Amino acid sequence: MDIVIRPVQPGEYEELGEITAQAYLRDGLLDFGESDPYLDRLRDVAKRAAAAEVLVADGSGTVLGGVTFVPGGGPMGDMAGPGEAEIRMLAVAHAGRGRGAGEALVRACVDRARAAEGCRGIVLSTRPAMRSAHRLYERLGFTRAPERDWNPLPDVDDFMLLAYTLTL
Repeated sequence: MDIVIRPVQPGEYEELGEITAQAYLRDGLLDFGESDPYLDRLRDVAKRAAAAEVLVADGSGTVLGGVTFVPGGGPMGDMAGPGEAEIRMLAVAHAGRGRGAGEALVRACVDRARAAEGCRGIVLSTRPAMRSAHRLYERLGFTRAPERDWNPLPDVDDFMLLAYTLTL
């Protein structure tokens, strides 16, 4: 199957939002399940697209997944510093997994970061349980940066995000 990476279209916002939400739910990545407040952020593709670049993996006319690419911080950036881009909310539909969509999306982000003036690296956060994503990032040259691990929910002691970086 040929996979084309392209910007999300407004008519696909709802579909990609649901793909992203369901990927996180099915993989057990939301501590509060269906009542997790992060679900609203995952589903709000329009807001992400207004503040960053949202890409989709298009497999012969079917949206297989998406990612948010944040060049140089901005309102969608969580942890990028000066000279860094950030990857957020990578998700592939359950039916689209194993086809290379996730890898194609990450590679597209790396290409965009390399083309961005002054960008020297990429950062991303991931949950400890996202082991298949960790393998993908490592295969593409990202390395763990434990000194940059962080907790976006300080009131929840055991909620930690692991940091990965790629030097360009």
